[in-house]
Amino acid sequence: MYGAVSIPTGKSFFGEFSHLDKVCFEAYLQLLSIQYPHELHIIQVDNAPAHNLSSSELPDNIILLFQPPASPEVNPTERVWEYLKDFLAWSVFSNLDELRTKIQEILASFTVSVIGFLTGWSWILHSLSLSHL
Repeated sequence: MYGAVSIPTGKSFFGEFSHLDKVCFEAYLQLLSIQYPHELHIIQVDNAPAHNLSSSELPDNIILLFQPPASPEVNPTERVWEYLKDFLAWSVFSNLDELRTKIQEILASFTVSVIGFLTGWSWILHSLSLSHL
């Protein structure tokens, strides 16, 4: 799963891909760019090899912001993944399609309020308000 969230609005965009690699990440970013063509997207990512795209591989409206190594706690989107995992804890699925269906149902249930609650840390919202975003 790939995902991006807008901290000020709680909007989100998720996509399922077969791998965590540069090809799939680039495809996800292309879809995000197409879905929201008139917005500038600054996406915080870790330093995984899959996230290291050259500027020529990025859509024009996407900028990658690399977080410090080994620090997932500074990425608000990590809270969305933890919340999703809580819904799946102790579940047993007969096959991968059942798991996919369940994940899609859970993600579809995430309202902008839920996303905002999970990612809208006061210090981030304060910083964004000062930047007039």
